[in-house]
Amino acid sequence: MKALCYYPSVPAYLLAKVLKKSYPVGLLPLRLRDIPEPEYLPDWKRIKVRMCGICGSDLALMYGKNSPRLSGFFSFPAVPGHEILGETDGKRVVVNPCLACRERSLEPCEACRNGEEHLCLNVAEGQFSAGMLGFCRDLPGGWSETIAVHPAKIHEVPDDVPDERAVLAEPLAVVLRGLRNVDLKSDKSVLIIGAGTIGLMAIKLLRTLGYKGEMNVLARYLKQRTLALEFGADKVCENTLEAAAGIGAKAYKSIIGPTGSRGGFDVVIDAAGSKVSLDQASWAVREGGKLILLGSPGEMKHNFAPYWFREVKLLGSYIYSNEDFIKAVAMLPKLKGAEKLVTHAFKLSDWRQAIRTVVHRDGIKVVFTPQHPQAITEANQGVSQLVNEYVTGSN
Repeated sequence: MKALCYYPSVPAYLLAKVLKKSYPVGLLPLRLRDIPEPEYLPDWKRIKVRMCGICGSDLALMYGKNSPRLSGFFSFPAVPGHEILGETDGKRVVVNPCLACRERSLEPCEACRNGEEHLCLNVAEGQFSAGMLGFCRDLPGGWSETIAVHPAKIHEVPDDVPDERAVLAEPLAVVLRGLRNVDLKSDKSVLIIGAGTIGLMAIKLLRTLGYKGEMNVLARYLKQRTLALEFGADKVCENTLEAAAGIGAKAYKSIIGPTGSRGGFDVVIDAAGSKVSLDQASWAVREGGKLILLGSPGEMKHNFAPYWFREVKLLGSYIYSNEDFIKAVAMLPKLKGAEKLVTHAFKLSDWRQAIRTVVHRDGIKVVFTPQHPQAITEANQGVSQLVNEYVTGSN
């Protein structure tokens, strides 16, 4: 079968870390290969991949953003792809890519016994190499034509949910887990920094869950700004100073460097995961407020003064329990319009163009369609219409 394989090397990692997103896409250690279909363990299911997203964590891996300390929890070479929509037994399904104790044929650790598979102590133990689907050398991820999955991690997609919305189940589960840190009633103001898939999904999900408070968003690109407003943001801002001042925060000039501030948002969600976004987020949250990391920042230099000087609570969230994933799938029918996040679809053989589309921010969620190649999705056409309305002032 055809699959995109990732072959990491220390020199490539170091060069990508220096060049960042100016690193030539053609030099990324990705290769389209013919590989054997995965061996199917007893009771495991064969799934044909319909769609699989390109995630920010995939690019972080390739462009040197991940912390080397995490390398022991993943194994390579591997076939990436963990945002998976597929077909099995004539049904459309989405896949929870986590490989915890059950999938690794181990007795459940304390986390798994408590239903917290996302905190499994054995992600690098058992019958498979380290990592979840997409980061495990023994099981191909969704950038391939076929995968093998434990039946407990397979969830049927409701009939009325289009493919472009269904493929968002995994990032939806990420956001759903992270938003457990938001009190929908007592937190009156939220700022979301970054309006990619995670940031926009956070807007959509907060409103769907019934959040009535003020929601500001920092977004750089027109498609992002347009969807942020459609999904429920009250205001799209260009910088955190503007956003925080709008809810009464006061800036204080520093002797050198950026200003400090007093006041801010009850909750700030960093959905970008960069050095700049984390610094902005830490000063945009009010004293005693919460900063939620959904953008998976890696190694960087950071000023920690706000956390002790202003008692800011720093909360990390990376993945989800199986219960979270099941809830995310159940919410898909309610998230009408979320499919507009999927702006581009590519064949596996067009992977260079797909990666460039993500890196250059020409789209929002970019997917591979190994079994059903297509050039432009209906969702992409919908976003184009939205942008046209925004530009002409008819929105």
